[in-house]
Amino acid sequence: MKVIIIGGGAAGASCAARLRRLNEKASITILEQTDEVSIANCGLPYYISDIIPNRDNIQVSDVATFKTWFNVDIQLNTQVKEIRRETKEVITVDDKAYPYDKLVLAVGASPFLPDTKGFDNDFVFTVRHLSDADKIKSYIQTHTVQNAIVIGGGFIGLEMAENLKHMGISVSVIEAGNQILNPFDTDIADVAHHRLIQNGISVYLNTTVQEATDKHVLLSSGEKIPADMIIVAIGVRPETEIAIQAGLKTGLRGAIQVNESMQTSDPDIYAAGDSVEVKSLIGGYPTLIPLAGPANRQGRIIADNICGISSTYQSTQGSSIIQLFDTSFAMTGATEKSLQSQKISYQKIHVWANSHAGYYPNAYPMLIKLLFDDSGNVLGAQAYGHDGIDKTIDVLATLIRQKATITDLVESELCYAPPFSSAKSPVNIVGMAAENVLRGLFKPCFELDKDALLVDVRPAVMFAQGSLPNAINIPITEIRNRLNDIPKDRKVIVYCAKGYTGYVAASLLRQEGFSNIVNLSGGLLFFKDKNGFKPS
Repeated sequence: MKVIIIGGGAAGASCAARLRRLNEKASITILEQTDEVSIANCGLPYYISDIIPNRDNIQVSDVATFKTWFNVDIQLNTQVKEIRRETKEVITVDDKAYPYDKLVLAVGASPFLPDTKGFDNDFVFTVRHLSDADKIKSYIQTHTVQNAIVIGGGFIGLEMAENLKHMGISVSVIEAGNQILNPFDTDIADVAHHRLIQNGISVYLNTTVQEATDKHVLLSSGEKIPADMIIVAIGVRPETEIAIQAGLKTGLRGAIQVNESMQTSDPDIYAAGDSVEVKSLIGGYPTLIPLAGPANRQGRIIADNICGISSTYQSTQGSSIIQLFDTSFAMTGATEKSLQSQKISYQKIHVWANSHAGYYPNAYPMLIKLLFDDSGNVLGAQAYGHDGIDKTIDVLATLIRQKATITDLVESELCYAPPFSSAKSPVNIVGMAAENVLRGLFKPCFELDKDALLVDVRPAVMFAQGSLPNAINIPITEIRNRLNDIPKDRKVIVYCAKGYTGYVAASLLRQEGFSNIVNLSGGLLFFKDKNGFKPS
């Protein structure tokens, strides 16, 4: 059996290795159009700043290893120009023919570079390959780079911005949309926005670059800002030209359509990675989610099916994480934006929890946002904080994959010892909060209402240090004796620092006959984080 794999990235490399482990006799050839194979693309920003100092560490594997370990033939700098399905051949640009029994398209995606004046100069870079990172490092070493422009507020763009800042370069991020980190909901992305500003990075939203020189860029607002180099990171598009020319079915933005076995419309041709259309876990709608984890799994699934092992790829939930200075942001599953676009009804809650037991040193708070429906099905989660974010979202991602309910979160029995977690883990706590919402024991609110009375239930000394405008202070310890100070014919928003004391106050007031009491979700701390707000 002859298997040709076009593309030596995550999907192609994992497919080849799995194929060999399953079939020692198969002929396996990878055709890679660049001079790189099995590169850790996600590590490139950290290699550029020397956080990862060794170039070899970015190369997960190489041609020699694939040959000696797996007897896989890799042809670098080999570009495919045509797939001849009728004769089952792949034709390269030098007119060499590679016959196949099974063909795997793992061509990935290419960075999008707009046709902007000045973007064809040597001070403009994209970040996709190791050679791109080498060029950026070399340019910084051989030129005086004081000001860098990063165009695009996605994962790679922000990681580049942070790493350039670590190198002592002044950085501005230019984003055409109304928020950075578009996969996240706006409220969490706004926190990341302010973290960048707090760390000295300028952020421009709803803005594009109209023209670039080696001294400045001209923004759509008419403003000119200094620029010694430009990183373009505005996303990728599937490289599917050869698939389209071969007549394979495509979908969103030209991405290749595949079935659960990762077969294209031609049963002898498979596809995986950033070039394929996937199904969203929540809602089941077609989407593009270019992530390394799904690409690796898809490559493995293709190898299984080629070797007669039934294996399917069900859906992608988009679990992602990014570190921005001392704060990590993570997400999994549906977002408010995706649920709204699919007209799926949902509820939400924001809860603070500690990374481990609060009485043990260095316990850091994390904010968890949970999305769920009226039946208690967990739809998605997002979180940010200094520590424990990956663990919490990973647990929630696993539960969502298993179609968990709020009850499953409450009942999850997770590891506990003071250095690692609390007796009630963050997963338990957010589940309990959501359970209270579903049972009508708790009503969160997410924005301030100018007609509502704001009641700050923190101690007077904390209130004096800063509060929301026009709020009155009734500390939780005094509230039972000051019920007459709270109107029953008006909406009342209670709040505290993180939400728990406000929840206690709202529960008390509800039992005293106050029917229009809501608690500010996430408390004052989350309100400040997402608004860049300093208490008055």
